Amino acid sequence: MTQSELAREECVPCKGGVPPLKGEQLQELAAHLNSGWEVVEEHHLHKTYTFKDFAQALAFTNKVGAVAEEQNHHPDIQLGYGKVGVTMFTHKIDGLTKSDFVFAAKVEEAAQQGA
Repeated sequence: MTQSELAREECVPCKGGVPPLKGEQLQELAAHLNSGWEVVEEHHLHKTYTFKDFAQALAFTNKVGAVAEEQNHHPDIQLGYGKVGVTMFTHKIDGLTKSDFVFAAKVEEAAQQGA
């Protein structure tokens, strides 16, 4: 599966009661994302994007917000001058699901389209 194929999937709401992904499952899904995404402590995904100024960082933040609303899957976004940090995990199970990787792939596509 490529990142583009992953991005074409839809985020599926987690109803709880399922264990978070661990180990090899995480590494397999992470391998489909562009560089820069980190699986942190098998709990969340994180990537920081850099921009030339605050306005571009804010425009990208708004794009990520629009994707989040469309997918009903909401990351933690840290906005600063020339940078945007995106942290993703499924709050309902306090860990990672495939939908987190789908969302990360969608964010990558938004980044590639420019802010």
